[in-house]
Amino acid sequence: MKINQKTVQNIAHLARLELSEQEEVKMVDDLSKILNWMDQLKELDTTDVVPLTHMSEEVNVFRDDVGVNALSREKGLKNAPSQDGEYFRVPKVIE
Repeated sequence: MKINQKTVQNIAHLARLELSEQEEVKMVDDLSKILNWMDQLKELDTTDVVPLTHMSEEVNVFRDDVGVNALSREKGLKNAPSQDGEYFRVPKVIE
């Protein structure tokens, strides 16, 4: 695909970009380089290549998701400004 200044102007209009004359010339050059690179990639034989799901082979190490009560109810409510023995007490905000 051939990129010219008219194509860049149409793309800039669709993207709501305001480009100067020099920026349009640079954009023509940059987009042409990108499309040429894509054409080079199309020439490669990728029939036996497995598609990537991630760009690196690093593996995250996750811990087991196990619920643990780190605080007892008494310790959790100990410093509460207002509590009723089982729950925090807060001012009513919804009528």
